[in-house]
Amino acid sequence: MSSADRTTATLDAVVTLADFEPIARGRMAGPAFDYVAGGSWDEVTLVENETAWQRFRFIPRVLRDVRTIDVAGAFLGRRSTIPVAVAPMAVQGMAHPDGEVEAVRGAAAAGIPYILSTSSSRTMEEVAEAAPDAERWFQLYTVRSLEYSRTLVERAEAAGYRALMVTVDLPVLGRRERDVRSGFALPAMPHVDPAAVEVETGRYGGLELQRGSGMTWGRIEEMAAWSSMPMILKGILSPDDAARAAELGMAAIVVSNHGGRQLDRAVTAPDVLEAIVRAVDGRCEVWADGGIRRALDVLVALALGARGVLVGRPFYWALAAAGQAGVEQVVELLRDELELALPMLGCASVDEVGRELVVERTGSWNG
Repeated sequence: MSSADRTTATLDAVVTLADFEPIARGRMAGPAFDYVAGGSWDEVTLVENETAWQRFRFIPRVLRDVRTIDVAGAFLGRRSTIPVAVAPMAVQGMAHPDGEVEAVRGAAAAGIPYILSTSSSRTMEEVAEAAPDAERWFQLYTVRSLEYSRTLVERAEAAGYRALMVTVDLPVLGRRERDVRSGFALPAMPHVDPAAVEVETGRYGGLELQRGSGMTWGRIEEMAAWSSMPMILKGILSPDDAARAAELGMAAIVVSNHGGRQLDRAVTAPDVLEAIVRAVDGRCEVWADGGIRRALDVLVALALGARGVLVGRPFYWALAAAGQAGVEQVVELLRDELELALPMLGCASVDEVGRELVVERTGSWNG
């Protein structure tokens, strides 16, 4: 069987996003798979990220004109095929030999944004060259030295990345016990150059030492001046922090607990999303991530006030399963689900999804 035939056979067996995970488990090295799949401490938040979206129930409206359906979203004023972007994820070469190159091509072909991680297995220039017309953003970790971090931002802007996403919830890494047991260590990352910056090498190539850069709100103001790219803060869970980000002119924030990989027992995105949307009060876009596995989860996020969502692990598993074609199929599956769910909900587009269409199942609803 040819490689193309194997890919087709693999994708034919995939009906839901969850179907990609066991395929990836069989194709990735065990410690690498556990690194991506795992969370921190007892992995309570990792589990709750998925179940939290499932607490909500829909209140469908009927007899609406749903003869035509528009599932497109928009991020930072640009149309996206669906209101989903590929979350930044480390060292995608662990999933596929061409890693980020295959992933960005898949995102570009599917018409959604792709966010490149600082801890990637390809340089930002290689990724840009692979998909020059893609909607590409760069995610920044401050790797010990602010001076070196600034060079990364400048390189990203020069390579045509349209936005800068700064991850702010990682002063230190969460306790990753799966990695301790397996002995996992991140492979070399071209954006973390030991020759250019003094980094204390460790299991995660120095990413676990970010508090040494002294990240504060003042630093964020300083970093905003490094380029003309709009800035996004990822890792906001407090309404007060969200309001502060909006006051500083951030283009967007991502309501996120880092996929359950940082502080275990932290709240999930749906726990705080409405309060954060109120705190921001329209001054910047609000997105959410963590545990999105169905279009129904996307619709709950939109109903709670998010403009869009980031999806991570399902894209990683799809990349391991089928490279670019797998990434494209994740988008296709979510689009198909949205096209089914929206008319059932009584909506002709994602813009019509509002808070009145969901109720949290914490007790009975009395209308």
